[in-house]
Amino acid sequence: ATSTATVTPIPTYVVLRAKVLEQANCRYGPGVAYLYKYGLFPGSNIEVIGRNELGTFAYIQAIGGNNPCWVSASVLDIKGDIMHTAPATSVLPLTQYYGPPACVHAKREGEVVIISWCAVNMTEDKYRGYLIEAWLCQDGSLVFTPVRSDETILNLVDEPGCSEPSGGRLYTAEKHGYSQWITIPWPSFDATSQPDSTEGTP
Repeated sequence: ATSTATVTPIPTYVVLRAKVLEQANCRYGPGVAYLYKYGLFPGSNIEVIGRNELGTFAYIQAIGGNNPCWVSASVLDIKGDIMHTAPATSVLPLTQYYGPPACVHAKREGEVVIISWCAVNMTEDKYRGYLIEAWLCQDGSLVFTPVRSDETILNLVDEPGCSEPSGGRLYTAEKHGYSQWITIPWPSFDATSQPDSTEGTP
């Protein structure tokens, strides 16, 4: 007897056209937590070249352009189904001015993960707070959740019940871009109320 090879089909993605419905901010990542890149104006015709996992944010560029950014899909009239475009990842600009926060701690109190870190001394002109990119368990699915914070402590809800582990990373944000990220030492449910920490850069 001989076995028959199983061929896994390769997804076929498309690039869609869209029209901007209202003035909007286009950002470096899929969410309002990310830095502003440039503005979009009503009536502009663009290409949708990608999307986030849920299809709530579109990765777009000018038709034939090469300077993409992220914008909420709700401000676009998209000619087609955004879920037929390719899943995209963010390319964040790297700052040369500041490193990531130090003394990052995380502890769990039930479904709440409490994250804290030491402040980075930035000038008022450059300061843009901190960016947390977290993968949180919600209703049995792991959901990518970006959050901007002006404080050095943040509470996030992370439920049990996901097959993949939750996690997160932390950046310093300034007007030119982001520091290298540092991994948040994510506490498991077995580690409820037990703080953990990490120091330095990844």
